Amino acid sequence: MPPKPRNLTHLTLATLMLAGSLTTAPLLAKPAATARAAADVDSTGWMKPDPAMDKFIAELMAKMTLEEKIGQLSLLTSDWDSTGPTMRQGYQEDIRKGRIGSIFNAFTAKYTRDLQRVAVEETRLKIPLLFGYDVIHGHRTIFPISLGEAASWDLKAIEKAARISATEASAEGIHWTFAPMVDVARDPRWGRISEGAGEDVYLGSRIAEARVRGFQGNDLKAVDTVLATAKHFAAYGAAQAGRDYGTVDISERTLRDVYLPSFEAAADAGAATFMTSFNDVDGIPASGNHHLLTDVLRDKWGFKGFVVTDYTSINEMVAHGYSKDLQQAGEQAINAGVDMDLQGAVFMEHLAKSVAEGKVDVARIDAAVKAILEMKYRLGLFEDPYRYSDEAREKATVYRPDFLEAARDVARKSMVLLKNANNALPLAASAKSIAVIGPLGDSKADMIGSWSAAGDRKTRPVTLLEGMQARAPKGQSVAYARGASYAFEDAGKTDGFAEAIALAQKSDVIVAAMGERWDMTGEAASRTSLDLPGNQQALLQELRKTGKPIILVLMSGRPNSIEWADANVDAILEAWYPGTMGGHAIADVLYGDYNPSGKLPATFPRNVGQVPLYYDMKNTGRPIDPAKPDAKYVSRYLNTPNTPLYPFGYGLSYTSFTYSPVTLSKASIKPGEPLTASVTVTNSGARDGEEVVQLYVRDLVGSVTRPVRELKGFRKIPLKKGESKTVSFTLTDADLAFTRADMSWGAEPGDFKLWIGPSSAEGSEADFALTQ
Repeated sequence: MPPKPRNLTHLTLATLMLAGSLTTAPLLAKPAATARAAADVDSTGWMKPDPAMDKFIAELMAKMTLEEKIGQLSLLTSDWDSTGPTMRQGYQEDIRKGRIGSIFNAFTAKYTRDLQRVAVEETRLKIPLLFGYDVIHGHRTIFPISLGEAASWDLKAIEKAARISATEASAEGIHWTFAPMVDVARDPRWGRISEGAGEDVYLGSRIAEARVRGFQGNDLKAVDTVLATAKHFAAYGAAQAGRDYGTVDISERTLRDVYLPSFEAAADAGAATFMTSFNDVDGIPASGNHHLLTDVLRDKWGFKGFVVTDYTSINEMVAHGYSKDLQQAGEQAINAGVDMDLQGAVFMEHLAKSVAEGKVDVARIDAAVKAILEMKYRLGLFEDPYRYSDEAREKATVYRPDFLEAARDVARKSMVLLKNANNALPLAASAKSIAVIGPLGDSKADMIGSWSAAGDRKTRPVTLLEGMQARAPKGQSVAYARGASYAFEDAGKTDGFAEAIALAQKSDVIVAAMGERWDMTGEAASRTSLDLPGNQQALLQELRKTGKPIILVLMSGRPNSIEWADANVDAILEAWYPGTMGGHAIADVLYGDYNPSGKLPATFPRNVGQVPLYYDMKNTGRPIDPAKPDAKYVSRYLNTPNTPLYPFGYGLSYTSFTYSPVTLSKASIKPGEPLTASVTVTNSGARDGEEVVQLYVRDLVGSVTRPVRELKGFRKIPLKKGESKTVSFTLTDADLAFTRADMSWGAEPGDFKLWIGPSSAEGSEADFALTQ
């Protein structure tokens, strides 16, 4: 088993240090986008011209009043009470009058059919409603949180999870999901890091594509597909101090190189809709940002779908200090490129007046209405408004056994083995008694995490205790004591400690199930500490005194600071919030029925003081020399190493893998020429396993400073024990492109380093050059 890297430099190795003065190389012409591997699913089909559709919509719009057009731009919520779904007073009458064109939070086949009947049978133009919902990581069958799915580095599994989510959601009348969230997130204090793919541009872009394909499938008219939404456009993950809804103040270069590529990937994959973010970018709120919504999204990227705001974000431009009142906010939003107002009712209440005053052109409203009606047409709703509201299909679809099995499979693929001293895992059958201790050991509500859509939080989820008891070999007992609390207010309390310690003392192994309560991550869930909340750490320290082996199963929606646990417990498994079948999936890993293969999609800092900390930072002019960790006047902390506790891309296995030296097809390439980099990976351990082989590149000298490493490719490969495989990656100058000093996009000639390895902190290296 490979040892966990210790005291790694923050990728500022002496061999990477820049020397001499920077020379600006001549600028190359902008290269074509690098071709990606062909996907089995083409989710871009809806973008093809359809003259029949254009004729139908033109004729329909010619009949619409201004009020009816504005109604298509208005999205309002449904509610749920103890008896089921319900509409707020007055909303159904608004539907009858054509003042609402879309509804969110409405689902089940019967309820959506009832609402749709009002729209198509009791209105003048009989335009069907569009039903949206936050189907983020599952609908009824809940998969791991999105950050957990990203840890699988398995694009086919991630796409399959989205495909199943779409199938279940569409069976309950939903046409449209507000996912995927494709925000790059580099601050674990931000609660919504749980909803995305982590800190990396390349990994996040590939996952964005996979999720769009999964939701939208090959054909939007198929009744098991839903419209995808790329959100939150843009740079929402860069909120200052990690505080949700906070200001974003980044350079245009950082916006282009870090925060926009995953959105462009989603657009290229065919995402039908985009959602604006709550934050301002360069002082302009995203919902009023013409540069983002029109110059970039539509004019540069050629986006053909429609743009919806996030919840009341038009209204919030007043609080931002960007709009004097709601009418002006609506004018700024529609003129910037927003097509649909989510829940704010700003368009509904003020847009007609703005048109009358000449502040909004009817042509702009017509363009927005056309984009929305096109999606309703492409979904087949004008042919059959009830096609998604089929109770028989609903009953046959939700919680299908194969969906539950898929959720279990994705969950175990998402888990990351962070430590495994002395082969503490897999659990030995010889252990006669196991103590499961901690607030997450037998908590159904926590298993499915935040944004769990229509998932049953009370009865369906399989807890860790249930999973282990179902899997334990004959003669092995698995008992439980809660012991600790994750509530912030319980820090310092010791209630429950005695029971937990007593159970631990009479058990052979302790499985500590600790982390964060499910609603401590997600929206409006920012934290100033990444430590285990409540009194969990204190109990963990008491359990250490028993001398029994401790396996920490961490369940959370962000990287936590667990430096003490890393130094003191025997094994650590990051399980995230693993979903409906999470308990079985964790047991599969703990008992060795599945060999963990996950890799971190986000860096784990040693403590919150290092944040933000991510693998592709820049070198600085005074990088630390790893041979002189205590040197003065270099970029370092006095009391903590620069290095993370666990780097991006890191994850252990129950077997071990060795890498050969890298071989290159040539020492230099010209623009347009391919470079092939190859390495042979061998499973040198005693178990079959999977390895995520990662390719990183560094541009040594540029017209602007460049990151110390950047992920440029990865492959997840199965290897039987003793088996070797050669893994090859192909690079061109397009893969080396960035926003140059003159703000043009492209690569620059010069020298590069390349690594292929198991994480961002390890690997075999080679040098190559890009010439003119």
